[in-house]
Amino acid sequence: MIKVINLAQKFDAFTEHWTPKIIGDVNDFHVKLAKLQGEFLWHQHDDEDELFLVVKGCLRLEMRDRTVDVSEGEVIIIPRGVEHRPSAAAETHVLLFERKTTRHTGNVQDERTVNNPQRI
Repeated sequence: MIKVINLAQKFDAFTEHWTPKIIGDVNDFHVKLAKLQGEFLWHQHDDEDELFLVVKGCLRLEMRDRTVDVSEGEVIIIPRGVEHRPSAAAETHVLLFERKTTRHTGNVQDERTVNNPQRI
């Protein structure tokens, strides 16, 4: 089924931070939305690159050798194997393209790990 997805409506459908929600599928990838606020945990994805598209707000990505701020309308791709810690001073909305097998906490199992993301 082909449908138009309104991102604002999808973001309005949840309030949790650091809990990605699936809004669609592209081949073997999930299209996910997440609201971020505060600091997440240091982690890396050994077998996957990670793409963040900032829809609203400002995302800070700390890596061991530098820190990058990603503004609304910008995209950043973190290469596989690069340890990073996302954070957002104010609530930030991001869109993610991730393999269906990707855990958002990468190589770390934590109380915030979502093993089966919800579809909205």
